[in-house]
Amino acid sequence: MKFTLKIWRQKNAKAKGQFETYKIDNISPDTSFLEMLDILNNHLICEGKEPVAFDHDCREGICGMCSLYINGRAHGPDEEITTCQLHARKFKDGDTITVEPWRSAAFPVIKDLVVNRHAFDQILQAGGFISVNTGGVPDGNVIPIAKDDAEESMDASACIGCGACVATCKNGSAMLFVAARVSALAKLPQGKIEAVKRAKSMIATMDELGFGSCTNTQACQAECPKGITIAHIARLNREFLCAKLKD
Repeated sequence: MKFTLKIWRQKNAKAKGQFETYKIDNISPDTSFLEMLDILNNHLICEGKEPVAFDHDCREGICGMCSLYINGRAHGPDEEITTCQLHARKFKDGDTITVEPWRSAAFPVIKDLVVNRHAFDQILQAGGFISVNTGGVPDGNVIPIAKDDAEESMDASACIGCGACVATCKNGSAMLFVAARVSALAKLPQGKIEAVKRAKSMIATMDELGFGSCTNTQACQAECPKGITIAHIARLNREFLCAKLKD
């Protein structure tokens, strides 16, 4: 297969970026998208040119590092996958593929396709954890938890923090990410102790970092690689309201 790749190139955070076009061929339909970028970079290095910078780590859909906006969709034209799980066979031979970094004020571009997602870390540091002593592992295992609650918590915990929800939201909102973190703990007895502080602190930090407001377009749910639903946003809103009422 052969493709025309229009890739965003930006030397650094302060430089003005632009799209550059590259031709690539002899690509197997089973080649992953990141492997295709590896092949392109090998060609660029052999030609004495600067390779394209992009994030990656596990390449197994676990870490969420491979965050690319491909043909107008976060992680590309497939459902519930990360970019590293996208393959060349999802495109037509001869296609032009546009590749961009996440576009959000809270995720500034570092270089080319790499963005700074430290804002997510700051949100987690504001309350996405349990700091009180709730006992060791054996103690946790003897606390009865309803099956539905445990499953909802596990579903929310599937969030890998890739930022697709932010990149695909027209407002650049991080509500689905925050909701998943809050919901994962809100359904467990260990997380209820700090529930009041958690929702307020994480939402306040999200706003301070420049993320937009949620207008419930459901775009985040549609593009989440782990299938996390906006039902968790409803729970976050309830947790936040309860916290404000207790104040």
